[in-house]
Amino acid sequence: MTISREDVTGHFAARAATYDRSSSWCTDSDLAEVVLATTSPRPTDRVLDVACGTGLVSRVFRGRTAEVVGVDITEEMAEQARAHVDRLVISPAESMPFEDASFDIVVCRQGVQFMNLPDAVEEMVRVTRPGGKVVLVHLCAYGPADRDEYFEILRLRNPVRRHFFLPTDLEDLVRKAGCDAVTTRRYVSVEDVDVWSDNGAIEEERREAIREVYRNASPRFRSLHAVRESDGRFTDHMLFVVVTGHKA
Repeated sequence: MTISREDVTGHFAARAATYDRSSSWCTDSDLAEVVLATTSPRPTDRVLDVACGTGLVSRVFRGRTAEVVGVDITEEMAEQARAHVDRLVISPAESMPFEDASFDIVVCRQGVQFMNLPDAVEEMVRVTRPGGKVVLVHLCAYGPADRDEYFEILRLRNPVRRHFFLPTDLEDLVRKAGCDAVTTRRYVSVEDVDVWSDNGAIEEERREAIREVYRNASPRFRSLHAVRESDGRFTDHMLFVVVTGHKA
């Protein structure tokens, strides 16, 4: 199935009102601290938050840096970010209206799965100054052992998703786009699957299909994700990978 820009914006327009409470990780201060520790922002830095959504990442940098710019394609989401950015731009990540080397830090959290790749990451590197940082923060499978089951869960939860990742996939993206000194950090987010799947943009049939994958999950998947079941509800320990590349 070909996924269009309108498919993506329609999905997130439906999710906009409840997005901030759709996952534990959305407002997780510990994950935010990992991003801050990874980027080490300075008061003089200009920061670009790509696929800024409701501004969850932007607000982490606001007040710590000289400027925070948010860019997104879904106006219903981005309007909620306006209070947390110095400037808001509606634009696809693959062709952003910024000059070369405009930003010191470019961050994209949970966005690249909806974008054309590698174009979007190459564009992020283009607008980063030499020596600046490009940071991708993303849910990934732990490895080949859980890949198929986890990717099916992610597909069911988000039907407009274009890409699914192993940790090394993100590293390869930033490296091939022109970054070196690539570093990776991991963070585990504990998610109630029923809360996580109730994102406001999928039907109950898909939510039940997600539960069914957990019910029938392989022992290896259950072990890697430390799956717990209680009264028919599942808890999953989901892996975030934070990849930082320095622009050459």
